[in-house]
Amino acid sequence: MALRNFAVLILALSLATTERAIAGDPDIVSDFIMPPNNTKVDGRFFTYTKFRGIFDGVPETFKVTKASLTEFPALDGQSVSYAVLQFPANGGVNPPHTHPRSSELLFLVAGFLEVGFVDTKNVLYTQKLRVGDMFVFPKGLVHYQYNSRPDIPAIAVSAFGSANAGTVSVPLSVFATGIDDEILAKSFKTDVHTIEKIKAGLAPHK
Repeated sequence: MALRNFAVLILALSLATTERAIAGDPDIVSDFIMPPNNTKVDGRFFTYTKFRGIFDGVPETFKVTKASLTEFPALDGQSVSYAVLQFPANGGVNPPHTHPRSSELLFLVAGFLEVGFVDTKNVLYTQKLRVGDMFVFPKGLVHYQYNSRPDIPAIAVSAFGSANAGTVSVPLSVFATGIDDEILAKSFKTDVHTIEKIKAGLAPHK
């Protein structure tokens, strides 16, 4: 019996360890990770310049510019990344989405934003932010940002505790991934025609 209990304990600990390992970026055993087929790097490898000029204009629609593992390979193994979020006036919105591998710390640097997230009990937490304010979105929870001001664009910088936080867009995941219209109609207690209209609104304009 004691041996059996010991085996159960070992199994539980191994499962817990595995869950922690996939919950975020793995630890590395070197100062940094060299890019494939490279044996030497210099300061340029650790420098990211694609944010230059990003604050010079305001896009016509919401725009996110990322500095994550894909865009900035030096972040591999460092468990950090950034994104610049630009919201035009009068309705610029970052639709409901999640980041499965990281929390998000948003810092508002221009304008005003309305933000919110929903917890696992379906409780909505909202706040109106002004320049200099910060807001944290817990890892994996659905959240959004919205600029309702009619004449003032907004800009925010978001920091992530992962080099590859991932983004799952709720509207696109639900309505643009091929889930059967009948299933969606039943799930949202509506009809297929309504689902088709939603899908048409999410289709990219040519």
